[in-house]
Amino acid sequence: MKALINQAKRMASNANENERKKIIDDLRDLSYSLETPDDTTQRIIFLHLQISSVRIGCDLKLFDLLAASDIPLSVEQLQKHTGAAPVFLGRLCRYLASIGMIKETGKDQFTATNVTKALAIPGVQAGVYHQFDTLGPMFQEMPEFLAKINYKDITDSNDTVHQAAWKTDEPPFAWFAKHPKNAGYFNDYMMYRRQTMTTWLDVYPVEKETKGWDPEAPVFVDIGGNIGHQCAGLKAKYPELPGQVILQDLPQPISQALQTPGVRNMVHDAFQPEPIKGSKFYYMRAILHDWPDHKCREILQNIIPAMGPHSAILLDEMVLPDTHVHWQCAQIDISMMAALASTERTETMWAELLDSVGLKIEKVLTYTPSIYESVMTVVRK
Repeated sequence: MKALINQAKRMASNANENERKKIIDDLRDLSYSLETPDDTTQRIIFLHLQISSVRIGCDLKLFDLLAASDIPLSVEQLQKHTGAAPVFLGRLCRYLASIGMIKETGKDQFTATNVTKALAIPGVQAGVYHQFDTLGPMFQEMPEFLAKINYKDITDSNDTVHQAAWKTDEPPFAWFAKHPKNAGYFNDYMMYRRQTMTTWLDVYPVEKETKGWDPEAPVFVDIGGNIGHQCAGLKAKYPELPGQVILQDLPQPISQALQTPGVRNMVHDAFQPEPIKGSKFYYMRAILHDWPDHKCREILQNIIPAMGPHSAILLDEMVLPDTHVHWQCAQIDISMMAALASTERTETMWAELLDSVGLKIEKVLTYTPSIYESVMTVVRK
């Protein structure tokens, strides 16, 4: 068994991201294939306890303490830093070790693993808090909500599991405005994820596509671009890009937007007609995945009249395969359904949506293959 484990580790160390995830999934499938019914039951029914205990570990800074230490720490040492009762702390640590969050090295002695070190990262902890505090009540509500609607598709963004769970009539982003702690967890987690990921700029031929573009004309309009990270990234990579770069969003994010040289910040609602005419690119990152199809059509139909003969819409989204979607993306899809009545779409679904408003996909460039993140060039049919 040890030889097999070492071989798997060697394979993973030489693998790319897709291959590494495949190794993990194959080992998971092997583990599941060895389970008895009781093993399966015990694994599934205590999943709530796992994230609850990890959140408590974050509250107590357990992962931070262990990750910062080069040697194992005793429960007594951990108790001095956390203030938690030693008996409780020992029980919590033993449980966290039993599920692989930390490592037990002896009686009441614990040390960090790669998982512990990940859980000590502030952005990862923000993800734990977001999932437990904000999405947790929604997932608890989801079975009852779906039963009440007879398991029909959730298509109304004003009547989702989120509203039922939080007893509100506000959609998530409006709700966040009144719950800044929850909004902070979400924003910190999203910021952490984006720091470690490739972007559309790593694959899209911006220079080729904008060669000879009129420097006085708009070249890039980022619709719903929040505070302007994408515009800033574009200008940093292509400082000599010809044409005007424009950031658009609602008043609140624009009031906090980056002041990037060469970028014009503009208040605009994507559900209103696009005021910037004839831009080379109308770009949207992870905007349409927040909305059901009929709302996506509204957004797209507000852009189409503004497009010139050489314009294209750049959709920066997940483009899922039609089969064997990775679990990390499948769980995001269900979360989007429950919170926003929206969808992570396959290429077929994207093509059908775009066709319904007279658009077509010209090309798809994938920049994060492991989670299907891609930029689609969309033009008139």
